Amino acid sequence: MFFNTSYFKKRKEEKSGDEKAELSCNEKVTAVEDKYKGHLYEKLQDDYRVKEGLKACMNCGVCTAVCPAAEFYKYNPKNIVNIVQRKDEDELEQLLKSDTIWYCGECMSCVTRCPRGNAPGLIIMALRKLAMETGYYLESEKGKQQYVVVKDLCSNILNHGYCIYPRNFDYETHKEFGTVGKWINEHLDDVHKRMGSNLDGDGPGGLRKIPQESLDQLKNIFDVTGATDLMNKVINDAHLQAQKENLSDEEYFKKVYTTNNSEKHLNNG
Repeated sequence: MFFNTSYFKKRKEEKSGDEKAELSCNEKVTAVEDKYKGHLYEKLQDDYRVKEGLKACMNCGVCTAVCPAAEFYKYNPKNIVNIVQRKDEDELEQLLKSDTIWYCGECMSCVTRCPRGNAPGLIIMALRKLAMETGYYLESEKGKQQYVVVKDLCSNILNHGYCIYPRNFDYETHKEFGTVGKWINEHLDDVHKRMGSNLDGDGPGGLRKIPQESLDQLKNIFDVTGATDLMNKVINDAHLQAQKENLSDEEYFKKVYTTNNSEKHLNNG
């Protein structure tokens, strides 16, 4: 279920044996902490999204008031902007280790409403990237679930051109679709034919086969922007975490995918 192995061969080349992976599990974390300790704000400032997204917050709270995520999750974009503005390294580290930065849906409602032209959504993107670079994302439940995003959604994009590709849909992990979903999954071609989609077909139409040339362009974009390296890191980090917990990669994937502490995340008040 991973990407085509040729595209992620870097991970295999870097990991020549289990002993190499084992020593890195704890030592890697220490090395990362040493590298970024005391330099988190400095590193964050290097991201153009912070430069464009944080101009002069006056704490009016409009971003939180219009935020859809804040309605359902324990999430307050105004507080996140405040933490970044305070430049407190300890606060930043705790933020990067938290679930908070993963609640944002990147709808950018905050951008359209902010009287100062700030963009908390862009700041969140920069924080997420830094959390993944430092390895701090592994400290949170939602952070660990980036493994699912990489393994499933990004794989579909690079291999098929779609975030969700019907033939890769696994009913066993989506029981919420009920018996109708199961039936659709079992009669996929017939259902899509009746719907008028062009599943895996040439020419125009929904879910048509994306030309290889277009997929190659997508992969080049991922390479140039650094997304490929970041995804490789997530896959490698997940492998190390699985080893640490004495799980196979697939067992770790299922654990991460199914763990959801709703009481911790949802805004019930």
